[in-house]
Amino acid sequence: MSKQKSIDALQFFVTHLAEGAMVHRQQGMVFKSQGFTKLGQKYLDHFNEEMGWVEKFTERMLDLGGELKFEGMKSRDLICDPIEYVKADLAIQEPGVELLMKCMEGVKDDPTTYDIFKDYLKDEEEDLYWSQEALEIIEKIGVQNWLMKQM
Repeated sequence: MSKQKSIDALQFFVTHLAEGAMVHRQQGMVFKSQGFTKLGQKYLDHFNEEMGWVEKFTERMLDLGGELKFEGMKSRDLICDPIEYVKADLAIQEPGVELLMKCMEGVKDDPTTYDIFKDYLKDEEEDLYWSQEALEIIEKIGVQNWLMKQM
């Protein structure tokens, strides 16, 4: 087992997932302030869920003897239009799921880390499917009807 491969993969996800989680938190607050309380709460809950994964990844990295780093977060624009945000989030999720699958290949000789990533992949696929389904529903019932459901 290559501990360093696992540590590097875990650090990568700790850094980028924490950044993405913060964006989801801020987006949730934006949507709530616009009156889309259900959509806002969805993203606030998503923030909490993602930070739980950050904690799991961090614990595993420390168990492997890795040195945790806090790598700065880059600036990202928030998107006020809920539909445009779902589209933008989906554009990040799709390659993210692919990247996670490739990463899993690199840690397959570390069953514990592999299993953590496997569980995380299931969670990410659910998020991906939610975004895809939301856009399909918008197409079927229209933007205004979907937005009403998000209030």
